[in-house]
Amino acid sequence: MRLKSRFRYGVYAAVAVLFLSGVGWFAADWQKEGVNGETWQQIAVYLLMLHGGTAMVTLLLLGALIPVHLLRAWRRGNNLVMGSVMVALNAILIVTAFGLYYLGSEAVRPWMSWVHLAFGVLLPGLLALHIFLGRRQRA
Repeated sequence: MRLKSRFRYGVYAAVAVLFLSGVGWFAADWQKEGVNGETWQQIAVYLLMLHGGTAMVTLLLLGALIPVHLLRAWRRGNNLVMGSVMVALNAILIVTAFGLYYLGSEAVRPWMSWVHLAFGVLLPGLLALHIFLGRRQRA
């Protein structure tokens, strides 16, 4: 179920910004204890704001994907396994992001952060695989 190009490129751009800002935040946050720690701390703050803002836009895009892509493809039986993986992956990212932002528990926060980071790093590759398999199935 191919998306219109403007919508498709919007999804790609959102995923790219989320990936780059997330990995960039992780690198900056890791550097804040070293030399120029204050500079890295400020960079981490800006990257986290970019990441959060882009996540809000991505939530809108994901919601729009449900009727125009997910439900239609599901009814046709197209790319069900990878589509289910994408739904689960995004659900995990949304739940862990919610937990990181709203839960103050220091017991839960470290593992939630690692789960969010790990699945976030996997997202672009799994999205590319989802697209590849979907296009191959159509051909």
